[in-house]
Amino acid sequence: MYGETAMTIQETGAARPAGRPRSEKAEKAIIDATLDLLSEGMGISDLSIEAIASKAGVGKTTIYRRWSNKEDLVVDALSTLKAPLPPLAGTSVRDDLISLLDAMRQEAGNQRNRCVMNIAMSEADRYPQLLERFVKRAVEPRRQALRDVIERGIASGELRADLDVGMGVAILSGAMLWHSKWGPAGDLPADLAERVVDAALAGIAP
Repeated sequence: MYGETAMTIQETGAARPAGRPRSEKAEKAIIDATLDLLSEGMGISDLSIEAIASKAGVGKTTIYRRWSNKEDLVVDALSTLKAPLPPLAGTSVRDDLISLLDAMRQEAGNQRNRCVMNIAMSEADRYPQLLERFVKRAVEPRRQALRDVIERGIASGELRADLDVGMGVAILSGAMLWHSKWGPAGDLPADLAERVVDAALAGIAP
């Protein structure tokens, strides 16, 4: 849910056109309305500024002061579902991988978030620029964090020297994605990240 653990618009680094001072209450209402409509089954194609404004209880001009078009708003709304990356202790590759994957588990564990992301990603082919911007802002930092830990593990000898870094990232993140999309409804198991990491390390450790 948009709130304590989610990224704020300021944290996502989204650009804003110049204008009158922002109302955080109005901005939150608009973001929540966008996510609510998506979670209720409205696809990006059917989503309209009019529908968002009506659900948020604001005028369309209030939205257009903050976002120049629907795609900009959707990118910002989806980005709020991604929590900030956790601090890494750096004591072991295993511990750091578990921390990163557990952050993914917590993000995906919210049923509303999972529903929103599934609906939004189902239309990715129709909105390639939207997907590209979302991946660059919210997904790529997580991929890079995984790459950094894996590369550190190769350098320290904790992981195989011949390990394909990109494949390692795909194995770890792909397992989490599978569970979030196809796993049982409800919260993901609290030990899921640890189990995924240990299963992967059995194949990629020296």
